[in-house]
Amino acid sequence: MTRRVSPFLTSRWTRLGLVIVIGLAGGYLGLLGGGRYVTPVGPTDVQLTLHPSLHGGTTLKLPPLGSLRLDTHEGPVSLEARLTDLRPDQAKKLIEDDTEIDRLTDRIAGQIRHGLVELFVRAALIALAASFVASLILFRSWRRALLGMTSAAVGLVAISLLSWTTFNPQSIAEPRYTGLLANAPQIVGNAQSIVERFSAYRAQLARLVGNVSELYTTTSTLPTYEPDPSTIRVLDVSDIHLNPAAWNVIKSVSTQFKADLIIDSGDLMDHGSKAEDKFADSISDLKVPYVYVRGNHDSMETQKAVDRQKNAIVLDDETREVEGLRIYGVGDPRFTPDKSTRDDFVGADQLRAEGQRYAAKLRASGTTPDIVVTHDPTEGEAFSGVTPLILAGHTHTRSTKLLPTGTRLFVQGSTGGAGLRGLEHEQPTPIELSVLYFSRATHRLQGWDDLRLGGLGLTSAQIERHLEPDPDRTIRP
Repeated sequence: MTRRVSPFLTSRWTRLGLVIVIGLAGGYLGLLGGGRYVTPVGPTDVQLTLHPSLHGGTTLKLPPLGSLRLDTHEGPVSLEARLTDLRPDQAKKLIEDDTEIDRLTDRIAGQIRHGLVELFVRAALIALAASFVASLILFRSWRRALLGMTSAAVGLVAISLLSWTTFNPQSIAEPRYTGLLANAPQIVGNAQSIVERFSAYRAQLARLVGNVSELYTTTSTLPTYEPDPSTIRVLDVSDIHLNPAAWNVIKSVSTQFKADLIIDSGDLMDHGSKAEDKFADSISDLKVPYVYVRGNHDSMETQKAVDRQKNAIVLDDETREVEGLRIYGVGDPRFTPDKSTRDDFVGADQLRAEGQRYAAKLRASGTTPDIVVTHDPTEGEAFSGVTPLILAGHTHTRSTKLLPTGTRLFVQGSTGGAGLRGLEHEQPTPIELSVLYFSRATHRLQGWDDLRLGGLGLTSAQIERHLEPDPDRTIRP
């Protein structure tokens, strides 16, 4: 029995429509597949890539610092520019010689323009070829293959016209930052002047390349330590003090540095009140284990609010193994959010005695933790000789020292910029946090990166690399 084919499917207009659809689809896929080109921009190499998009736009990626997005145009294709390489000799020359910036200003606009032209020409040729081949394979007709390629060409013209007519030069004045760049928008300099004057635009492009070159050159001179896949990465934070901006920083750094877990030395809140408990809900958004000890601004209700988070691990005189590390923690014995609740009877001597009591208990248990976490370093020092590393906070000033027993005391600054207290001084308290690198084989600290971001109202950013001089040293009781 012969099956009848619908007249609609065999009609001339239907076949024509199919040819056009296949040509457009093949051309679009070819455009994306061929839309990749690496171009030199000053002392850097930048990879330009076309991506499918509902809203167009341009993204500049500067790994591991983050990215910035510009709403440059509308359309089904977005542009990504990723810095892939830096030539250190040229970058050093650029930083040391101011006249190089002037020369770079004359070259950089031409380099970017050349790279974009190369990208679009290559992508267009591959798009046309892809539409022709796809149509030829499916319809086995040279005429229809040419028709499919023609429809792709019309699609390319339409995309180009849409991008051109919706081009927004003011977008460079309104970038959206993600990653660490969210806290350092000054990397693009005075963006408003870029919009107002083309000559200034070229100069700012040169300045952007210069600033990025300096960042990368600086990081290339950090002491050598290359974390391998077996390295355990711990993000150390403390004294967030109810600052919601801290969660953005923590999430960005955790993602950029691929942290395996986060350790919080306390003072998550300001007053430890029930109204503040909801602030702890952001912990569950971090997607990695969050180890926490109570600070003197945190109440027992605060501790319970943290414990309710699915990824939180609250330590209060107990040891847990997290991502292969044995971590002991104890909450601060005080609750002193303000003068009306200040526990004046708990001074330095009492804190030290409290720490010694817990340290003796830990020794008696025969447990040797890889890390001990307390809120106040005064209490933390009592664990000297019990563990290779003590993490603390409380002082809002980062510091580290080797104790006579070989134990390292690491005091974190304030990851929340001391909250509103950060405005009490002439200079805002900086936001500080660190990425600690541990050997998975020995569980010993190998090195760490200290991150320091300008406090409220400031936009400075600094990263310092430190190496542990003798990671496998003997710890003496």
